[in-house]
Amino acid sequence: MSRYAISDIHGCYKTFRYLVEKTIKLKSDDQLFLLGDYIDRGPSSKNVIDFILELRDNGYQITTLKGNHEELMLQAHQEFEHQYIWYINGGKETLTSFGVNDLNAIPEKYWQFLHQLDYYTELEDYLLVHAGFNFSAEQPFQDYKSMLWIRDFDIDETWLKHKKIIHGHTPTALTIIEKTVANPMSKVIDIDGGCVFKMRLGYLTALNLDTAELHAIRNLD
Repeated sequence: MSRYAISDIHGCYKTFRYLVEKTIKLKSDDQLFLLGDYIDRGPSSKNVIDFILELRDNGYQITTLKGNHEELMLQAHQEFEHQYIWYINGGKETLTSFGVNDLNAIPEKYWQFLHQLDYYTELEDYLLVHAGFNFSAEQPFQDYKSMLWIRDFDIDETWLKHKKIIHGHTPTALTIIEKTVANPMSKVIDIDGGCVFKMRLGYLTALNLDTAELHAIRNLD
């Protein structure tokens, strides 16, 4: 059994599927942790969610966390005034992937998927989250906004103990990700290779949490 973490797919379905099926060759007894931002900006948000649901239906162990883009979509669905903000931040492409012009036309199973996303996952050796943690808060694991949106944060060993934090949210050059992963002293590892930003970054990565092997492929979408 192996454990993998992937973050910030952003509608890059072909890249995501290739990474899972051809690169890491996910097996049914592996664990796959997805750290949010499945949707927006890229061309195939619906297909990304469909593939995640397909994997689950086929018995794969998939843990799905919420990213800020899932939060934006949920807010847009709940309150009309949030729709424009979501739309200009990649929501337009998401609607197109569903073949609709109205959020209310998206089938219920996708809303259920979004509502069931977790904010973070704690393992014996890792904390997995979309953006990070605000350790200056009285209860960092209840500061849900920070888990979705924070960029720079200082770690607190009292909370972290021996664990490492794996997160996404902030697009990072592959060379920097590789150096951070290779450094045994790294306590915080950002694995967002900016897949959707083809011209500047353009990598989707999968980190093996057991061996610290980093798998990376260029955007195929």
